Amino acid sequence: MARKNTSFNRILLKISGEVLAGEKTFGIDPNLTQTIAARIKKIHSQNKEIGIVIGGGNIFRGMAVSEQGMDRVAADYLGMMATIMNSVALQSELEKVGCDTRVMSALSVTQLAEPYIRRRATRHLEKKRIVIFAGGTGNPYFTTDTAAVLRGVEINADVIIKGTKVDGIYSSDPMKNSDAVKYDELTFDDVIHKNLKIMDMTAFTLCKENNIPIVVLDINDKNSLYNLMKFNNVGTLVS
Repeated sequence: MARKNTSFNRILLKISGEVLAGEKTFGIDPNLTQTIAARIKKIHSQNKEIGIVIGGGNIFRGMAVSEQGMDRVAADYLGMMATIMNSVALQSELEKVGCDTRVMSALSVTQLAEPYIRRRATRHLEKKRIVIFAGGTGNPYFTTDTAAVLRGVEINADVIIKGTKVDGIYSSDPMKNSDAVKYDELTFDDVIHKNLKIMDMTAFTLCKENNIPIVVLDINDKNSLYNLMKFNNVGTLVS
């Protein structure tokens, strides 16, 4: 059954840090960052209001390092700093293609980013500026998925778009299981009953409680974001 043609005007796009690394295992691939910026510009040109949260896993993974003995709080703050680095890199590429962009950080780095203030963020969006929310929630023990959904709730986003390396939600890992089945549409309860790991439970519960749909798609597909905005026929929709 085809999805209803829902219009998403204000979106929160969550991109994993690993996406910016491309084929590398570490760091930022400038060419790929330019490509992602061009894809975001394409939907920005459709008069969409866009908030973005980027992970930091291509630079530093706080959870992994804490498991090796580093203090968890210190490791999480280093991970938040990695998200700021990624955010500034993407801001630079977005502005090169003509998109007025602001980085707003939950941590104080005034030389690089504005402090996160909800009303100011909303005003930027209303003026059609892209807003990149950096620094996670500003607190340890929370993932960037949770930060993305929290910011999405605060700015009254119509949808949380999770840009990954796969084209939707599958019954199992399609990278490991060729028999994995892709879902076109799921309810929040379906995700729970099928035990599908699309984001951490705190983030997922925030979406469910606030009735914000989630779309999981392949951010590396050059047309995925545009086709989602235009036709709502891409990835997997959870609502």
